[in-house]
Amino acid sequence: MASSQLMADYRQWLTFQGQEQLSREHQGIAQRLEDARASANQVVQAYRSMAEKASTEGACYRTLFLRERDNASLPCEGWLFVRRVLSEGNSTRVRVTLLETFTLEEGIIAPGDKPASKLTLEIYDKLDINKGMRTQVRVDCLDTPQDFHFITLLDAVRGDLRPHLK
Repeated sequence: MASSQLMADYRQWLTFQGQEQLSREHQGIAQRLEDARASANQVVQAYRSMAEKASTEGACYRTLFLRERDNASLPCEGWLFVRRVLSEGNSTRVRVTLLETFTLEEGIIAPGDKPASKLTLEIYDKLDINKGMRTQVRVDCLDTPQDFHFITLLDAVRGDLRPHLK
């Protein structure tokens, strides 16, 4: 086997390893949120805090989300810059800029290698009738319906990504 093919296979294996790690992480965090019975109101308050820190400190937060392709949902990773939180009645929408940093198709993506995406997320409580009529909080993308179930981590923050958000 040629050395270049061997290295390509190795890089592909690393990408699959990264995908598996993200899958386990997204699933584990989603389960912890469900077990904690986090509500949409609590998540809205967290996003308001993120928006405040984004405007004053340029803070970006690590986010994991699912992307549906070919009837499969695979976790992706990125950094969110929360621009604004808009609440009207029972609806809360969040305007964000997303810098993707990992997808199965592309592997690891360095900030600036792929243009940032301006998105609108919606925060709501989803009724799950399979679990005895329990609700669970969801954050889904309105602009690209194949991107859904965003989980943004408050403890993973970067302030150096602002130049890549344009």
